[in-house]
Amino acid sequence: MSRAPTDRPPVVAFHIHEWKRSVLEAYFPEWDFHYMPFFVDDTAFVDVWQARIAALDNPSVIVWGPNLPQAAADFCAGRNIPVHFVEDGFLRSVGGSAGQSAPFSLTIDRQRPFFDSRGPSDLEDLLRTHDFDADPALIERARAGIAAMLAHRISKYGGQPARGKLELPQGPGRKVLVVGQVESDASIRYGTERPILNNDLVRLAARENPDATILYKPHPDVLKGVRRPSSDPAEVADLCHVLTAPMALPDVLDAVDHVYTITSLAGFEALMRGKRVTVSGSPFYAGWGLTDDRQPNPRRGRALSLDALFAGVYLIYPRYFDPRTAMQRCFETTLGEMVEWQRDGLPEDSRRLLSARRRPSQWSAAGPYGLLGWRHLLPLVVGPLVARIGSAYDAASYRRDPIGFFREQSDPALRRLGRWLYPVDDDRFAEGFDRFRTGGEGD
Repeated sequence: MSRAPTDRPPVVAFHIHEWKRSVLEAYFPEWDFHYMPFFVDDTAFVDVWQARIAALDNPSVIVWGPNLPQAAADFCAGRNIPVHFVEDGFLRSVGGSAGQSAPFSLTIDRQRPFFDSRGPSDLEDLLRTHDFDADPALIERARAGIAAMLAHRISKYGGQPARGKLELPQGPGRKVLVVGQVESDASIRYGTERPILNNDLVRLAARENPDATILYKPHPDVLKGVRRPSSDPAEVADLCHVLTAPMALPDVLDAVDHVYTITSLAGFEALMRGKRVTVSGSPFYAGWGLTDDRQPNPRRGRALSLDALFAGVYLIYPRYFDPRTAMQRCFETTLGEMVEWQRDGLPEDSRRLLSARRRPSQWSAAGPYGLLGWRHLLPLVVGPLVARIGSAYDAASYRRDPIGFFREQSDPALRRLGRWLYPVDDDRFAEGFDRFRTGGEGD
């Protein structure tokens, strides 16, 4: 069935999880979204999709993260099609990143994701060129913003209330914290000039601080089993104290003297607390004279105050949204609501937006994949295997939408397994190109 005509400009969206689609449509009602299948290789793009995009009237492209196929990038460059890279902002939500909730903020960059240090981004250009001295009101907002985030203990995923007296391992000298990350994360793959593991960073911190107590805090998603690490903390346990007990990051940052990280936003939060920060990669906050940088970035080449850096990163660059009404708003309003929600819990109207606006599951109770067919039994067998190979979170995602779960796996072998278990036409996961499937132009 063909789509109704619209006067809104067409936007072709790459690498968008199905649950995020309703969020984007709510936040950007002025765009007419055309969704690509979650994974598209160069061959499929050239053979199938570029003709469909070429038939659109003055399209633009958005892509989540750095996941634009090279053939699509070349096609867009050759036709002067604008490309925008979308990512979660630096105030994301109340709760962990694994939850499928509408974000409080997004970043939209015309050049590359903000964490990609291989070339300039809009954020880097903003920090490099903006005249912060000419805007004292902006700097005053930044100072107030830093003070409020510290006072309410707000970070990317909401507030983290103090747990009482922090029980850290005792040792001699200064306390040096190594902040662990998920080593396969895009911010490391695109934000470092050479591979580095968390264990490498622990060894560096221990070697450079022989008289200090080294604390290593693995990433929370690794400790919960949501994400798998590439290095085993047990291999460096003789050099550091591995912090496996639950503890709020602000508590730990307040208690240490020096922080080592690869590219984590925790390094920026340590700067806000006046801590010395060593970065082995080149995160967006490095290269401005505030960090001990182990990867040079000569493009930046400008010293910024912490207030100016905060103003660019939190006040100018992101777009903030009300996750209940989808209306745009400012940093201060967003921060205030995060504080309120953290203190009082999520209000009922927010629950309706964060859950009910999700797209209906592709998993149907009817037909060969549902209650009337044998494949409805597969979750009973496959679910435990998914949990064993991945995590309990993966298993829950699989049971919620078995077909979509496999279609969005990064491992090609798992996608092939999914197509064998659930042989559904991948075209149904691409929305907005209906006229091409009904004999219209471009077939």
